[in-house]
Amino acid sequence: MKQEIINKLNVFFQENPTMLGKAATNEQIISAEKELNIIMDKDYKEFIQNYGGAYAGLAIHAFVNGTSIGNETIIDLTNNARKLFNEANLFPEINKSLVIADDGSGNPIAIMPNGEVVLFDYDTEEKQVLSNSFEEFIEENFVEW
Repeated sequence: MKQEIINKLNVFFQENPTMLGKAATNEQIISAEKELNIIMDKDYKEFIQNYGGAYAGLAIHAFVNGTSIGNETIIDLTNNARKLFNEANLFPEINKSLVIADDGSGNPIAIMPNGEVVLFDYDTEEKQVLSNSFEEFIEENFVEW
């Protein structure tokens, strides 16, 4: 990720520690990749290795999230979304994606294998590309208070 974004996040988390989770370990990442049958995006990995599940414009989940985010891990979010969409025969690409957040209405936001960040909307049955990359997603959504 760009150093400018990292610097802004570091300042924000120093001032707002409840928005900061516990840094992800290599073991947690490797285990999740195996369990979910994915390879995590490098910028997302960098984010969670520095900040854990943390607020960056919206709640970005990991393994141990900031207290203001909730307890759902990326494994929970991803498995729940896969189950929901597989039962409804929607969005087969969810099975190769990593769910990192939701839109506030329960619709998953995921990183696709090509790096795009997408919203899977259950109600409209549409997939919307939110950003071309995780880094771009953070850059577009992070607002310092």
